[in-house]
Amino acid sequence: MASVSDGPDPDGRLTKVRSEFPILSRSVNGQPLVYLDNAATTQKPGVVIERMRHYYEEENSNVHRGVHTLSQAATDAYEETRQKVAAFVGAEHPSEIIFTKGTTEAINLVAWSCARPRLQPGDEIIVTVMEHHSNIVPWQLVCEATGAVLKVAPIDARGFLVFESFTDLFSERTRFVSISHISNALGTINPVKQLIDAARARDIPILIDGAQAVPHLKVDVRALDCDFYAFSGHKMFGPTGIGVLYGRESLLEEMPPWQGGGDMIEHVRFSGTTYAALPHKFEAGTPNIAGVVGLAAAVEYLENLGYGFIYSQEERLMEYALEQLAEIDEIQFIGTAPERAGVVSFLLGSSHPYDVGAILDRLGIAVRTGHHCAEPLMDHLGIPGTVRASLSFYNSTEDVDRLCRGLKQAASMLL
Repeated sequence: MASVSDGPDPDGRLTKVRSEFPILSRSVNGQPLVYLDNAATTQKPGVVIERMRHYYEEENSNVHRGVHTLSQAATDAYEETRQKVAAFVGAEHPSEIIFTKGTTEAINLVAWSCARPRLQPGDEIIVTVMEHHSNIVPWQLVCEATGAVLKVAPIDARGFLVFESFTDLFSERTRFVSISHISNALGTINPVKQLIDAARARDIPILIDGAQAVPHLKVDVRALDCDFYAFSGHKMFGPTGIGVLYGRESLLEEMPPWQGGGDMIEHVRFSGTTYAALPHKFEAGTPNIAGVVGLAAAVEYLENLGYGFIYSQEERLMEYALEQLAEIDEIQFIGTAPERAGVVSFLLGSSHPYDVGAILDRLGIAVRTGHHCAEPLMDHLGIPGTVRASLSFYNSTEDVDRLCRGLKQAASMLL
């Protein structure tokens, strides 16, 4: 395989992109930062940081509750974000976009408000063995509350979900399906369109955990034809504490509120309460307004950057990373699915992942070590965890080279 390198960066695009992320210019432990923990959280471009600062300095007020100028400005920015996000993911109506704290809250909302009312003892929910804890624990809680059963689709030796194994789990008692678009621990891109079509053919609602997908792939919820799609701002170069649930309007209309409080009501009497229309029925209390407007800036940043650049940059980085890491004798790759995005998980000989991560940190290299909130997957693989290097479009081949040099140093110290 031919070597891939940044070369002289003739158009200066990567150099310019990196300059737009302030944190990438800092040092860690006396070394220039190499940030390879993007699957945990991505760094923020200056435009996102500046937009949030502008909100607090110029627009800070509560939304939907005031006639004064600041409240109107905040409300306009908040609702304009909903429209931007709806267009960004291809939703038919802005009212199908619910702002949440993140993917975790979005999944919990669907579990308790959509799935639980449908469940009887013995009914079934399908997930996969590669799910993040956020797409396991909410369903376990709902099963405990209703007597339903959680069924788990297996993966093959490469870390790939086999379609036939998934569909074999369907039965007349299946009531809900929830699967990840991309595995946070392995980088596997699941065949979600096939899986959605299989669930839709049986009239079974399906949720896609898109937390890892939106930073890497252009998502169109109508083309996918999913019922729910959840993702987080902080994994797509936006703020922490803000996320999105897309829901099919007909299902959202049927669902009762998950939380009660201000802003999700139409009228409150002690004799009873009527709820606000979509989407506000699911947004109780004062929201993370600064996070919402910061999310709008992140969406605009990605759209201006273009997924064509994102695809090409990440594809060549993955190719280069796999090529260079394979030259280290002690590396054992964990997860080799044919379709992967942004994640390389591996072990370094018999070393514990934490020890490897600690040595890399001293060299200014940030990776994630452990089970990656996917303990059932690690149990399935028979390992305690992995070292995970997760890439983004602002990473360079020099980042990969430094990772490889760091791993060689770690191997000499630990093995």
